Formats: sequence, structure tokens, C-alpha cells
Amino acid sequence: MKRFGKYDKAKECKKQKLLKEIEDRKLPYLTPKDVQFEQLSKAKYSKLYLRQASCVPQEIHLKVQQGLTMLQDCKCFAQDLVQIKGKDVLTPVYRLLVGDPGSTYCYLNTRLFTIPWPSRGVEVKYSSDEIGKACKAIKDLNEYLRVEAMKILLDHCSADEEMGFVAAAATSALIKDSGSMKDGTYPKEEISISAVLKDRTSFNVTLLNYMDPSKMKYLKEEPYFGMGKMAVSWHHDENLVERSTVAVYNYSCDDDLNMTHQHCVLSGMQPRFSSTHRVAECSSGTLDYIFRRCDVALRNLQKDPLLGIPSLISLEPTYVRQTEEIHNEVEFEWLRQFWFQGKRSAKASDWWFGPMAVLENSWRKMEQMTKLLLCEINEAEWSSERKHQVVSCLLPFLEERQELRKSWMTRCQSRLANSLPVDEQPECRPHWCRGDPDMPLPFDLEEIISLLRNQLVSADGDIRS
Repeated sequence: MKRFGKYDKAKECKKQKLLKEIEDRKLPYLTPKDVQFEQLSKAKYSKLYLRQASCVPQEIHLKVQQGLTMLQDCKCFAQDLVQIKGKDVLTPVYRLLVGDPGSTYCYLNTRLFTIPWPSRGVEVKYSSDEIGKACKAIKDLNEYLRVEAMKILLDHCSADEEMGFVAAAATSALIKDSGSMKDGTYPKEEISISAVLKDRTSFNVTLLNYMDPSKMKYLKEEPYFGMGKMAVSWHHDENLVERSTVAVYNYSCDDDLNMTHQHCVLSGMQPRFSSTHRVAECSSGTLDYIFRRCDVALRNLQKDPLLGIPSLISLEPTYVRQTEEIHNEVEFEWLRQFWFQGKRSAKASDWWFGPMAVLENSWRKMEQMTKLLLCEINEAEWSSERKHQVVSCLLPFLEERQELRKSWMTRCQSRLANSLPVDEQPECRPHWCRGDPDMPLPFDLEEIISLLRNQLVSADGDIRS
């Protein structure tokens, strides 16, 4: 099962090594007031483009700033309960994800679910008309920044290195779409540089941030340069399409650098908002994706047309592995991630509750499929070799499921989780008591796992003998 927000030990070692080298000294840094600033900026930050607020149409400023304030007044922003080095921590910054309906954004073992901005063909019921207007303003800003980012990339695309990468990416995309070139020649179609750049600026989500330094306690000092307290420590953004652009709109304070440069956010003195528009890597992070995965798993489930009794179509290990992998993905990367954030999304819209009900229904069917497989293992007159093969395939997924259920329950019941406002407190869902007639299997899988381990040892002994 895919993992996100993985702790990078190598980067941590480098950080500690640097801190040891500088000890109590601080590294020098430049500001726009320094003579060398512009030269260094062009040499090391050539892809960082700063635009003054006066360059942005006043109408956009007005609607966006009103929208951000409205979202804050409606208490739509919340601290994220994330995991760093295996420990739960609350972000000092309050956040809200807005974007394409059904999209998500993952960081630090947390999946954020978008408040959908208005989209053609998608009905979104907002908690108030004002919240709907705010989301529309954010989408308009997103479109403006997308167009501006595209212009900037086209202007800068004349650089040899950048042009070479973009041309190679465009060629690769065309070859992939056209099939392999048997004669070694490229397709006759013109390579579209703009198409590649469009993909890199197709912002599908924006992570809104709100911070009030006067109310942010226990902030860490910036460790390398002595620049003051940080609201967000040095980091690379996660879950982005490679080499994609990030556009940032700051309000009430005065771009593919993410792969090569880290960044931090200093707390400053004044409350402020930021809207960070991203091309989130959504190959496995949208509702369409996870619904397709559910369809794949449930294809192996059938019902007798007369009696309505369910059964598995195939008991081959390939199908077992596929179903159980999807089973865990739905439970731990979607259902538990969503309910871990309480019902906070309902403050803006109830849009996600329908899809989550559909996902939970599919997950229940997968629980039933696991039960059917266990029944087959216990009752079928299989050879020791076949039983060993199927049990060996199933057991690791159940062990992972058991471990993760315990982990999520611990997180949901932690002191930090209980310190959150009631409507933002994590909910351990799905959860059920032993003997629940509506559930095919128990929540605690320890007994089942123990039995399977014994069967595996027994089958292994029969094979050897």
C-alpha cells in the first residue's frame, strides 16, 4: 500500500550535520537591501518570480480578500493534526484545501480533502452563499495565476537547459501516446512545448493558510540564519507533479524551486493569509481513481441470481492480493483519513459525505469478500501447497490491517486529538464492537491472524514432508 509523508532520515542527518558545523554561529544571508541580492537571485533563484500587488487587477484583490476573510469568519480554517517522525503534532498554521471536486492533497501522513470550487457539471451545496462566493473568488484567482504562470514559463523557456527538458518531456509524451517507434523516428506531429508547460501550470488545488503570530505559541527559532521565529520549518512541498509550478498569493503582508530549494515561512508580526496554488500529483488522489479501484476489487464478487448468496469468482492469489490491497487502501488512505479530520469539512460544504458513504459501502463488501475467502480456506479440501499459497498471500494484508487499525485508534484517542474543538476532533471510523451482526468480520483481527499463522505452519510442514 502506498505511503505518503515518509520521514527522510538522510535529510535529517544532513540537517544535524550542518547544525553541528555552524554551532552557535549563524549563516549570513542577503535581503533586497543588499547590493549582491539581485545578482544572487538571478544566479540561484532564476525560477522565482515576484510580482507586486499593484500588478494584479484590483477586482481580483477585492473578491479574494473578502473571500479569505469570510472563510476565516465562518471558522473554515483549522489546524492539521499531522505526523512528523512518527509523532502527532498540530500545525501552528490554520489551513483549508480548496480545489477541483474530488481532489485531495497529501502531506505528513495526512490527506486533505478539497472544499470544491464551482465546477461545470458538478453540483456543490455550500453551507452559505458567502462561502460559495469565496470559493468562486479563489477559483478565479487560480485561473489568473495559471495564465500568468504560463506566460512567465513561455518567456523563460528560451534558456537552453529548460527548453531541452521541456522538449524532451513533450517528445516522451508523444512517443508514449503514439506507441513505440519501430523505425526509430519521431512522430510527425509537431511537439507541443506549450502543452507540457500547460500541464505544469494546471493548478488543481490551493492550500489556503492563515496565521496570527500573536496567537501562535511555542514557535521554533529559524536555526541556520537567525531570522526569527518560524510558522513553518524548512521543507520541500510534497505530493506535487514533478517540475510543476507553485503560485503563491499573499494577503496582508508585503517557481519550480521545490526540487532544488527548501523554503520556510517566518511568523512575522501581522496576521496574514496565503493561497498556495499547486499541481497536486493526483494519479492516486482523486475520487475517480479510488472508485475505479473499488470497481476492480468488486469484480471478483458475485451473487447467485436466484438465492442472492454471495461468492468469490476466483480464489487465485493474484485476485486475492489485488482485492486485499485495495481493501486496505480504501480503509486507511480514504475512510480513516477523512474521519480523522472530524466533520470540519461540513463547515463549508457537505459535498464529501455522499462519496464517503459510497466508499464505505464498497469497503463493507470487501470485508465480506475477506470473510468469504476465510471460509473457503477453512472448509475447502485444498492441497497443502494451495492452502499455503493463498494463506501466504492473505496474511500480510490482515497483519497490516490490524497494525494500522491500532495505530489509527491510538491517534484518534490521543490527548492532542481530544484538545481540538469538538467538531474537529478525530473520529475512529469505521469502528464496531465485537459481535456486531452488520459486520462480516471483527474489528480486532488478532484471533484470525493467529489461526492463519498456525495454518501456514501446518501447511508448510505438510509440503516439506
